[in-house]
Amino acid sequence: MGCEKFGLWLFFVASVQFFLKAQCINVGITYVQDAGIKGAVCLDGSPPAYHFSDGFGSGINNWLIQLEGGGWCNNVTTCLQRRDTRLGSSKKMVTQLAFSGILSNKPQFNPDFYNWNRIKVRYCDGSSFTGDVEAVDPATNLHFRGARVFRAIIDNLLAKGMKNAKNAILSGCSAGGLSSILHCDNFKSLLPPTTKVKCLSDAGYFINAKDVSGAQHIEGFYSDVVTTHGSAKNLPISCTSKMKPEMCFFPQNVVQLIQTPIFLVNAAYDSWQIKNILAPGVADPHGTWHECKLDIKNCSPIQLRIMQDFRVQFLSALTGVGSSLSRGLFIDSCYAHCQTEMQETWLRSDSPMLSKTPIAKAVGDWFFDRAPFQKIDCPYPCNPTCHNRIFESKDHLE
Repeated sequence: MGCEKFGLWLFFVASVQFFLKAQCINVGITYVQDAGIKGAVCLDGSPPAYHFSDGFGSGINNWLIQLEGGGWCNNVTTCLQRRDTRLGSSKKMVTQLAFSGILSNKPQFNPDFYNWNRIKVRYCDGSSFTGDVEAVDPATNLHFRGARVFRAIIDNLLAKGMKNAKNAILSGCSAGGLSSILHCDNFKSLLPPTTKVKCLSDAGYFINAKDVSGAQHIEGFYSDVVTTHGSAKNLPISCTSKMKPEMCFFPQNVVQLIQTPIFLVNAAYDSWQIKNILAPGVADPHGTWHECKLDIKNCSPIQLRIMQDFRVQFLSALTGVGSSLSRGLFIDSCYAHCQTEMQETWLRSDSPMLSKTPIAKAVGDWFFDRAPFQKIDCPYPCNPTCHNRIFESKDHLE
């Protein structure tokens, strides 16, 4: 490579790095040290944590709480595997976290929420913040205290000024998106009645569907999560009074009972759900789905037909959302998972759009009552604005 070309290449790399840095800010970690008094701790007994970027200007009394995702652990074995990682211990969490997308502090990247108090709550309990078991087995030192963690963090933020909130959003991605559904009404009840409260779930609408072998894999998995973590008493009673507690881990059985306005952002071909609900490894022992799960373009016509049927099931599971304009929907036909925290999918010139509207505008219009938004995309591969995920073979698929 000649010096001139090498110089241009270095300039390009530097420009890309500068652009990416301009989109993100690094925010330091806060440990809720006194939460341990209430027994509100991570799986390993360490204190819960969050990252807090202060609001400013007109957003100083507005609060956005983003709950981190990261799956679940459903028994002692899988919880032990998490215990000594960032998903089970605040000792293993990075101390600086990049904020982008809905957490960005730049108006050009996040026009409606850039100057709010923006908080990313770290996920270290493995139960979508629903667990509460008093006993701790000294042999494992596992603490199942997710519900206590949620309450301790909200209490901590109320004391830091959220008790004066004018506007507040509880949001989250993946397991955090499920949390924002399960805790939506609870969150509203903890804030003053004068606060405008709404909830946002990104990639948290996990459906109760059979896998490719015909087994109810995800239903059994959620049943184990609820049992292991003692979650039943912390799931919405409006649901648990009608059906088995583990069924109340599925948003399709809860969403129609939620009183607080809520917006659902989800891919109809959610990549996590395709990989773990539709075609988990246990249902695909010969790895027939492996390449398809890595990249939707690798899927065979038969696999695509099965995925189209999954979309039909997903849309059927949405019927409980209802038509109230307090409910928002952005259901695209992308092979994606979590689209609000990534700048490229939240708001950029090439972001995914429905009705010529990017996610950021749809959510902002809905929150501020500028316009309702309830859009469901046409089937794959009809949407050219999609950012379809491509995974590496080494990526952990389960």
